[in-house]
Amino acid sequence: MARGKVVLMVVVCLAVAAAAASAASGGGHSRGRPGKSARLQLVPAAPGASMAERARDDRRRHEYISARLAASRRRRRAEETSSVSSAEAVAASAFAMPLSSGAYTGTGQYFVRFRVGTPAQPFVLIADTGSDLTWVKCRGAASPSHATATASPAAAPTPAVAPPRVFRPGDSKTWSPIPCSSETCKSTIPFSLANCSSSTAACSYDYRYNDNSAARGVVGTDSATVALSGGRGGGDRKAKLQGVVLGCTTAHGGQGFEASDGVLSLGYSNISFASRAASRFGGRFSYCLVDHLAPRNATSYLTFGAGPDAAASSAPAPGSRTPLLLDARVRPFYAVAVDSVSVDGVALDIPAEVWDVGSNGGTIIDSGTSLTVLATPAYKAVVAALSEQLAGLPRVAMDPFDYCYNWTARGGDLAVPKLAVQFAGSARLEPPAKSYVIDAAPGVKCIGVQEGAWPGVSVIGNILQQEHLWEFDLNNRWIRFRQTSCTQ
Repeated sequence: MARGKVVLMVVVCLAVAAAAASAASGGGHSRGRPGKSARLQLVPAAPGASMAERARDDRRRHEYISARLAASRRRRRAEETSSVSSAEAVAASAFAMPLSSGAYTGTGQYFVRFRVGTPAQPFVLIADTGSDLTWVKCRGAASPSHATATASPAAAPTPAVAPPRVFRPGDSKTWSPIPCSSETCKSTIPFSLANCSSSTAACSYDYRYNDNSAARGVVGTDSATVALSGGRGGGDRKAKLQGVVLGCTTAHGGQGFEASDGVLSLGYSNISFASRAASRFGGRFSYCLVDHLAPRNATSYLTFGAGPDAAASSAPAPGSRTPLLLDARVRPFYAVAVDSVSVDGVALDIPAEVWDVGSNGGTIIDSGTSLTVLATPAYKAVVAALSEQLAGLPRVAMDPFDYCYNWTARGGDLAVPKLAVQFAGSARLEPPAKSYVIDAAPGVKCIGVQEGAWPGVSVIGNILQQEHLWEFDLNNRWIRFRQTSCTQ
């Protein structure tokens, strides 16, 4: 979610004008043929945030992640299976969306360009592996009339005032509201209260963030336009992905949404864009995050289907892979099994339960968190090992980091200790030093990890993921990664 803000989401159902025939469109869809693919472009997010502000946002997001996982453990209900409607049959290998760092706007997020509606309307959305609902700023659809009254005045969202891009559902021939009487609203939309006043009442949502920002609107389905690559005839062609679940946000508040048009959901959920697009394009998607401080014109791609390696060769791409834990207890997040963490080749003494989802621990990969967050036992072990070898540098106080150093005071080249994360199997992540001893201010570097609660989940943030290609194989439940500059 935008700049790591914590979501306290209540989805309510209120009456709005909606065709009764739309009910089927929100509940399910036929699965298209596997083997297709596509790409979307990722671009950076909200202006003016310092590294300290980004760190505070990450802590808020970590609280949100913990709350979501706690709720999942309490409910533990199975999700209904669904798939997306297939676009017209077109032989293709992938579609890709350009992706870039948001550093130039002062944010730790990445943006993706997205086209939705008929005719297609363009938007710039935050790419978020922790979200299961895609939403855009919107005009011309009803939203909960009582939501502001039920919230505190400080938390009440204010209507959007002439943003540069807004979705107008009335202008789209393929927009269809989802009735609150549907299974999608009652069982699939997270935290749905499903209080239907009539059989045609629309499913509405009211996101609340712990920094008093919010987003509110109605849920429907529409068609997304993607540019296919590969296949017969060569060149790029456009196709429509039908039945994409879309939130139409008619009111919002908070600085986090000023630089974006909404959120693209890449979480593991039967209503997320990632799951639905991947179901048509080979059951997988991948992204490559450029350096978080890269200039605006440094772009990579969010790809659905065969990634860049597959396009160049039929041989398996080099790199590491580890099981992707698509456990109901961690959905919509993507979990991985960590075996150990080492510094300069020495495995740290971290209790095994810290990495165990069954012990209220575990580790997730999250594109929406900037700094990596480690549960207390892991955090203490990692920073102790790293700081021991940086002890010769003068310490600098810089909130909210615990260990910052005056880097200009070092004598000659100071070797940064080597951090490595060993996942289940042979997968080993060895990030560059700049991904965990980060630039926090001119001449100042900090150990760029934060402490999370224990018991609690650890989060591998996007800075630790940078300059690696990450492929999520949802069909076979693997995640693959390898180091690369990511630029095209």
